Amino acid sequence: MINHNAIQEDAVTIDPVLTDSIVSKKLQLSVLRLDKIHPVISGNKWFKLKYYLQDAKSQGYNSMLTFGGAFSNHIAATALAASLQKLQSIGIIRGEEPKLWSHTLQEAKANGMELHFVSREEYDMLKRTGDNQLLKQFGNNYIISEGGYGELGVKGASDILTILDTSSFTHIICAVGTGTTVAGIIKAALPHQHIIGISAMKNNTGLSAEIIELLQPGSLPANFMLNHDYHFGGYAKHTPELLCWMNDFFSASHIPLDFVYTAKAMYGIMDMIAKDHFEPGAKILMMHTGGLQGNLSTKPGLLKF
Repeated sequence: MINHNAIQEDAVTIDPVLTDSIVSKKLQLSVLRLDKIHPVISGNKWFKLKYYLQDAKSQGYNSMLTFGGAFSNHIAATALAASLQKLQSIGIIRGEEPKLWSHTLQEAKANGMELHFVSREEYDMLKRTGDNQLLKQFGNNYIISEGGYGELGVKGASDILTILDTSSFTHIICAVGTGTTVAGIIKAALPHQHIIGISAMKNNTGLSAEIIELLQPGSLPANFMLNHDYHFGGYAKHTPELLCWMNDFFSASHIPLDFVYTAKAMYGIMDMIAKDHFEPGAKILMMHTGGLQGNLSTKPGLLKF
């Protein structure tokens, strides 16, 4: 049983996925189960947050402020992580306050986060601003950019590949939001490993530039590919097809996915396999970036898990 008051990195496993199509094409597919470390501060969320938490404490802050949408796993994770570290938290939420709050927002508030809803225009002005004077209205807070974007977020994400031995994998694939996690993976990957990021957002044309900014090499490395084909309508959106597919995948693998990120990434992987994107003998590692709490925003009974 997961201890809600502790992060258990040692709970991570690499679980194989065995289907007829994978076997017939002479491929191996496994999932790095980062979702097992905690039910809320799960997956890449913990890794992106941990060095920010350390930095905030070392600088003597007693409150942190961050940004996200109504379905942001980052918002939910930051609220609980701050609470466990005896820190106050403030969330700047993109868009007008909804009449019906998502489970994510309800959970963040229950964990002590003070929520402020702002227009999308104001949100874009505020996010990733660091010392922007507009943020002073919320008090003296340690600022974490949207999704943990930034140097310390990348540093944390780079730790992911050190938990278990992932050196034998030829391809490492993860869902992408801000690009922070995939930037960390790019930095930590070995020369023979190909990195594929699957964007969870529609028409996110600036994503490559944001990843480059995090890496600061001047260009994306040759072993990296960013795929925009599996967003299913956009961020936090889903279709009946995707939810049905999630149920089928769970029945076959016993691995739960979330509709915001990991289901889109795994669907993309399976589709690329069907389209012979990978050479025979490829060993593929899909990174389960957690966020399963987001599924609680779906209607009861739509998902089997």
